[in-house]
Amino acid sequence: MPTARKSQISLIDTPYYHCISRCVRRAFLCGKDKATGKSYEHRRQWVEDKLLFLGSVFAIDICAYAVMSNHNHLVLFVDEEQAQNWSVLEVISRWHQLFKGTLLTQQFERDGEEGLSKAELVAVEETAQVYRQRLMDISWFMRVLNEDIARRANREDGCTGRFWEGRFKSQALLDEAALAACMAYVDLNPIRAKMAATPEESDFTSIQLRIKHALRGEQPKQLATFVGNPQQHMPKGLAFELRDYMELVELTGRGIREDKAGHIEQHQPAMLTRLHISADNWLKLTTQFTKVFHGAVGHEEVLSDFQAHQHRKRRPNLTNCEKLLA
Repeated sequence: MPTARKSQISLIDTPYYHCISRCVRRAFLCGKDKATGKSYEHRRQWVEDKLLFLGSVFAIDICAYAVMSNHNHLVLFVDEEQAQNWSVLEVISRWHQLFKGTLLTQQFERDGEEGLSKAELVAVEETAQVYRQRLMDISWFMRVLNEDIARRANREDGCTGRFWEGRFKSQALLDEAALAACMAYVDLNPIRAKMAATPEESDFTSIQLRIKHALRGEQPKQLATFVGNPQQHMPKGLAFELRDYMELVELTGRGIREDKAGHIEQHQPAMLTRLHISADNWLKLTTQFTKVFHGAVGHEEVLSDFQAHQHRKRRPNLTNCEKLLA
């Protein structure tokens, strides 16, 4: 029986999650249908555009993504602090970018508190609190993304029915090692699937978007930013150097492409040294992440804490976590 989403997501333990949605039909989400010769490549742009738009509305940052032929990979960061700091008006304005809301919330956004009674203002605040929770909820994020793509695909295909094979799958990423390995796994998906030869040629991925902006000396505003190594008063963002991460993805992609298992060319990048992951283990993590891990990923201590908070006795990933993240 599938694990309930509330048992897969625990913001007490981590704000980082790997989410996967897979298409149910023989006809691809994207790519080219070999049986009919019809191309669905344009749908990749649908997914990327909607994904980046939702990242600007929700209190959820996009760390990594890859739009594949029949599935999507996302690494998401839930920014609970940001959501709690929004005013009632900002919450409602953000929600109205996605849904109509209620007559009262529409009036509040248009006219402010003027013209609303005290009882109506209380009702607006209560509704805004519901919206606030939804805007930092991964399930709502994935629901809005997947429903929109499914409707557009069904309309284009002239059919009805299920487009995705089921609800999205989610993995908790409990520490830096798990986060870095999963992000690289996602960014390298097109190379592993032989859809691209290099990260910069990997269309509709976060690594390609990062590279395009890096060439201009920038980081893309649509994605979670790299802020460097952890500090006492650390700004919000990924606790890695952008240059280290890009170098690591490039060298790993080269190793995967040339089928040199257990080898990363030139030297072992600083990120692997800091994360205490061997080159052999790193290559396995970035090619088989979802095969070797089913559920939450992290070192023994954080994995144990996560399972305890979920009131579970078993730690199903413990052996592989100890082997590959050590």
